[in-house]
Amino acid sequence: MYKIAIVGASTLLGKELKDALADSPLAAATIQLLDEEDARGQIDQVGDEATVVQAIEQGVFDHVDFTCFCGAEALTQKHWRDALRAGSTVLDLSGALDQQTGVLIRAPWVDQEARSADLFTPAIVPAHPAALALALVVERLQQAASVRLAAATVLLPASEFGRGAMDELHQQTVSLLSFQGLPRAIYDAQAAYNLLSGLGEGAVASLRSVEARIRRHYAALAGQHWPAVSVQAIHAPVFHGHAFSMVVELERPVAISRMEEALGGDHLDLVLEDTDSPSNLAATGQNDVLVRLRAEPMTNNSSETQRVWLWAASDNLRLFAQNAVECALDLRRLRPKGTVQ
Repeated sequence: MYKIAIVGASTLLGKELKDALADSPLAAATIQLLDEEDARGQIDQVGDEATVVQAIEQGVFDHVDFTCFCGAEALTQKHWRDALRAGSTVLDLSGALDQQTGVLIRAPWVDQEARSADLFTPAIVPAHPAALALALVVERLQQAASVRLAAATVLLPASEFGRGAMDELHQQTVSLLSFQGLPRAIYDAQAAYNLLSGLGEGAVASLRSVEARIRRHYAALAGQHWPAVSVQAIHAPVFHGHAFSMVVELERPVAISRMEEALGGDHLDLVLEDTDSPSNLAATGQNDVLVRLRAEPMTNNSSETQRVWLWAASDNLRLFAQNAVECALDLRRLRPKGTVQ
């Protein structure tokens, strides 16, 4: 009953969103694949049917209910107002619009203080998956006791910066093993076999912009309900998956078993065995955030703690696409279908 356009359909995130829609209550929607001119004519599959990626031309957004921007920020900036003027509901996964006036950052899986979208909302930005993962953890721990402070190191994969970054990481790995020069077009630094807190001066990718985006999106989700989380982004030499090292201090001592109980439930998978430790590989294809809790007991014989360390991992692309689908499902109330009685 709905028509959905995916702008940036040939990107990693665009393909993940297409698959997520196929597994959602919006599976019956007509999916239109759009991208820049150089992607025109690429063959993709939507459901059981082969579909051709189309270029973005005049009138392409007519009669489209939801337009999802999954490509570069510049592509979103160029076309989002055209989609809005055509009457489409805009969902921006590119990060281009989260500071525009009236745009809402959403994650239906967590409670948030922000107002619901209405007919005057220009666009919805599904929250960055790292911000969503941090919000899920803090929200659950708040059920055990008020959180005094929280800090997280977020390990970012190459897929955070698109297919070009993944290709360059692969090429750098091959070049290092064969003692050749390194390609540096994306990172302007050695990303293979290396952890980076910053990239080269000529880098196309930017750790600082992603770090700032995670902070903004978490703050939008937290509102006045939860404390701020100090965030540091590190680039890890992996292709997919976010990983998090996080410390949380509570206002008062709480039983460790109570915190384990709070971390269970929807969208969080509490891992109790060391042998099944969360990792970017273990999280691949998972809808949940994998979490391992390590508590510091108050004394040697105490079952209570006031400070915990968490190691977590999630499938960055899948979590992002799932959140975007949830946002679209929430927005269906603004686009009723059928006959008015």
